[in-house]
Amino acid sequence: MQVSRHIATFLTLFLFYISAAAQNDSCNLKVSLLTCGPGEDLYSIFGHSALRVKDESKNIDVIFNYGTFDFEDPDFYVKFVRGKLLYFVSAERFGDFIRSYSYENRWVAEQVLTLTCSEKTKLFEALRVNAQEENKYYLYEFLFDNCSTRLIDMVRSSADDSVHVKRIIPSDAPTFRNMLHDYLNRSEKYWSKFGIDLLLGSRIDRKVKNEEAMFLPDYLMKGFDSSLIRGSTLVGSKKTILEADERTANGFSISPLIVTCLLLVGGVLLTTFRNARTIKALLFFDRFLFFVLGVMGCLMMFMWYGTDHELCRNNYNLYWAIPTHLIAAFFVGSNKPIVRKYFTLTAIVTGVFVLSWLFLPQGMNNAFFPLVLLAAIRSLHRALNK
Repeated sequence: MQVSRHIATFLTLFLFYISAAAQNDSCNLKVSLLTCGPGEDLYSIFGHSALRVKDESKNIDVIFNYGTFDFEDPDFYVKFVRGKLLYFVSAERFGDFIRSYSYENRWVAEQVLTLTCSEKTKLFEALRVNAQEENKYYLYEFLFDNCSTRLIDMVRSSADDSVHVKRIIPSDAPTFRNMLHDYLNRSEKYWSKFGIDLLLGSRIDRKVKNEEAMFLPDYLMKGFDSSLIRGSTLVGSKKTILEADERTANGFSISPLIVTCLLLVGGVLLTTFRNARTIKALLFFDRFLFFVLGVMGCLMMFMWYGTDHELCRNNYNLYWAIPTHLIAAFFVGSNKPIVRKYFTLTAIVTGVFVLSWLFLPQGMNNAFFPLVLLAAIRSLHRALNK
């Protein structure tokens, strides 16, 4: 999801002004959902959502944004990696908001909501209260508590009647991983996809429920379009308020699949054509291979047990990127029985993993397969001391 830039000044005087304005139940209020198109950076390729509250009679036009964080926090990276980074709701002028998206060449669409006068006033006051210093922070959760899911929750809590969302996903529901892949492939973020598939475990491989799909801004927009309140549509009108120029393709880039296939081919060639040179090359190759796999495994273990990222748990990639490879890499080439037993066990585990590939309860990145196959081949040869 797009994470908005840190707003250094929280517009205290402005919020005080809109607080006073909200005391009057004014039918001049207009509340709308803004959906923003994807950007170039990883954090922005899923788009963004925000609520707009406008009252021309009081010169109010403010955006409430639940995707803000403090990038200047000295512990930002530590908190981000450990899943302890707090996000917060911020308020900014509509003009400033639009200018930033225009600069980034991202489209913005608006859906005006058909709430009653009292519902709009109640929602405006709830947003204002949420934006106060003592209330604005929350622990962001990518799939279930983010800048999009919070908006439907805010609308529902302020509505006097229930909001019914019609089906917005296919009958054969995708998994969370499928939905993420859709955006990553479209943006050609293949290395980001590789990293996400490596670190996020099997918890994102269950089928998405209809309203859960609204964790993505595009689907929140579809959800609002399909929603009914008091038997009428929730969205009264919609329009594009900012167009974006067509993005050009990034051109050729070396994808993870190309890299891992080249590693597999190199490993197979070195294994097949053995001579004095290839034996020395294989020693270096295997040390490098198992060291990298070990580092990957340690990273996955840390994300599972050392952070609060629930989505990194139950990760089946640990069956092939085994953390102990980090140590075993330094003993490649040793004739000790324990080393040969270690690689025998590794060959069995990775071999079974290869045979089970199509039946695994976790979606696997295609670029992983050459690595797993290579690890199985080289483990077997090390077990045989070749």
